[in-house]
Amino acid sequence: MKALVLEKYNELVYKDVPEPVIKSNEVLVRVMACGICGSDVHGLDGSTGRRIPPMIMGHEASGIIVKTGTDVRGWKSGDRVTFDSTVYPLNDWFTLEGLYNLSDNREILGVSPGTYKRDGAFAEFIAIPQHILYKIPEKVTFQQAAMVEAVAVALHSINISGVKTGDRCVVVGTGMIGIFILKLLKISGPSMIIAIDNNPKRLEIAILAGADHIFLSTEGNLVEKVIALTNNRGADISFEAVGKSESVNIAIDIIRKGGKTVLVGNISPTINFPLQKVVTRELKVLGSCAIRGEYETVLNMLETEKICVDDQISAIIPLSEGAVWFKKLFRKEEDLNKIILVP
Repeated sequence: MKALVLEKYNELVYKDVPEPVIKSNEVLVRVMACGICGSDVHGLDGSTGRRIPPMIMGHEASGIIVKTGTDVRGWKSGDRVTFDSTVYPLNDWFTLEGLYNLSDNREILGVSPGTYKRDGAFAEFIAIPQHILYKIPEKVTFQQAAMVEAVAVALHSINISGVKTGDRCVVVGTGMIGIFILKLLKISGPSMIIAIDNNPKRLEIAILAGADHIFLSTEGNLVEKVIALTNNRGADISFEAVGKSESVNIAIDIIRKGGKTVLVGNISPTINFPLQKVVTRELKVLGSCAIRGEYETVLNMLETEKICVDDQISAIIPLSEGAVWFKKLFRKEEDLNKIILVP
């Protein structure tokens, strides 16, 4: 089969590789669409340390089952499917406690951090365990289904935030995940949604996604301006969708005493953390990791048109041209959003 292989850092090669051999509990999926995630782009140069070459990246995908293992039940050839990005063991303590995204031996598709290697979906075929499969509704396209992972990550952060009707919320970072957080917040009942980013064009998209107010992160007196919009208290909840010291500190500075910050961004392994502000203002800081059962909800939302993802797809490109588009994303050309690769 053909695959887009990270041969070494900054070098993607479209080449022949062996077709995956499925285990008894797995299905073989013909990949119909796979999105380039921001984490894949950062994996290109090795900056995250989580995609050690050689390997096949890609975890935002959809396709058609072409073969099933001997122990597979409820799935058959021809089924249209998408799948969780996390391959988790069913007998792990965290999984049994309903926390499968935190299971000790979980593996992420298209990731190779040194402790394991799990090839992903920038290929014609991929082997997937049956317990992470989800059926794609008839009205949902393969390209839309390849966007479910990103929406589910955003929804998970909202689910753990405990957002209530009337809350004042801020989203710091309006890349792909930040935009979907904004879209989902819009239908969750906050009385005010504020977006902050360092890119004016992204802030224009944030308005369309549901933000009531937008601010450049470089604006003078940014914190004071946000607090002034919130009865001089600060926001009830902020969502940080970047993962850098600067944006995390903004997300903490703009919430009220006793407020909550949900950290979703994961670019930097360590940051400068404002410990005294968190302690003396009794703030709640939550980490939001991946997905925990949100796939089915997102697929239903797509089917019923409760959320739109098409406006975030910039281009649908043959997998053979993937290396070129990776470079465009890496260089931040053309203000691109999601690029979908099609084998």
